[in-house]
Amino acid sequence: MSNLTVALAILGGLVLAAVVGYNAWMSRRNAPRQPDAVDEVADTPVDGRMDGDGPVLHIDPQAVPGNERHEPLFDPDLPAPTALPMPTADRRGGLDPLIDVIAPVMLDGLVSGDAALAAMPATRRAGSKPVAIEGLNEHTGQWEPPAPGQRYGAFQVGVQLANRTGALNEIEYSEFVVKAQAFADAVNGAPEFPEMLDEVARARELDQFASAHDAQLGFVLRALHAAWSPGYVQQNAARLGFVAGIIPGRMVLPTSEVGLPPILGLSFDTQAALADDPAQSAIRELTLSLDVPQVDRTEEPFRRMREAAATLAREMDGVITDSDGQLLREETMDDIGADLEALYDTLESRDLAAGSPLARRLFN
Repeated sequence: MSNLTVALAILGGLVLAAVVGYNAWMSRRNAPRQPDAVDEVADTPVDGRMDGDGPVLHIDPQAVPGNERHEPLFDPDLPAPTALPMPTADRRGGLDPLIDVIAPVMLDGLVSGDAALAAMPATRRAGSKPVAIEGLNEHTGQWEPPAPGQRYGAFQVGVQLANRTGALNEIEYSEFVVKAQAFADAVNGAPEFPEMLDEVARARELDQFASAHDAQLGFVLRALHAAWSPGYVQQNAARLGFVAGIIPGRMVLPTSEVGLPPILGLSFDTQAALADDPAQSAIRELTLSLDVPQVDRTEEPFRRMREAAATLAREMDGVITDSDGQLLREETMDDIGADLEALYDTLESRDLAAGSPLARRLFN
């Protein structure tokens, strides 16, 4: 074999080795990043709302499909919480004339909580609006959901004027009247209903205000180079306090008070989280979200959202964009923050402060 043949064979081997090595390097570089083995990802399920339409202040009266919903004062189909606000001249139990139609039910005598519970409607909704029933406790003098072993000297039945499905309409009001009348008949009470047209008009006015001040904010974090595995995303988010939500591919930053909506949401491709081998799933973007009316401003949710986005972008080699892929600059975020402060002030001026029980019911 000539020296030329040997040289060509060696050169060919080197070229082949270089190609194989380059392909291996590219495959490794483009493989989804994996979590560090030393970290444990938090996996405690927490119910939370997830939303992410864009980085600008997004006003949308409709709830985002797939989001979990919160009704902090009462649930129309489950036992209501017992820890209710103390009633005042303007605030009576869980029901509030600011966002509820309230029909008083007068009684000839005391009614037991057991009898009231037996008279409850099978479903406590009128169309898409929650219906609640409260009794005036004989011993405490407080309005509360009927409870066994208690006695009540009066009742009130209420239906919510508006929520993210829209304003209370005539059909829903009529359904509310039917359910309230049936309950009153069962406890030998006499209900007094407000004028339907007045209440429907009030509902439309409240819905217009809510629609104009329903802010749901989202940042998109996009991978610059290598994609991320679900475990890698979860590990980095867990370091910032996020925990797993009830839906795969969703995490939340919970508040310190159990039962309240989360401060922030984080979501990525659900199919990637459900893959047979999630480590091989490639995620190239995730969404940080804030449902503004659901979170108290004292939690500083927007500041924490900005900090979380910046930290994740730095640690995961990503960039922060809007839903159209446009980079978000600090000046833009400053403008959004100023708009949010004005929104908070407006909500407070209407006694619907962000994160309050009334705001969480209205913007739900």
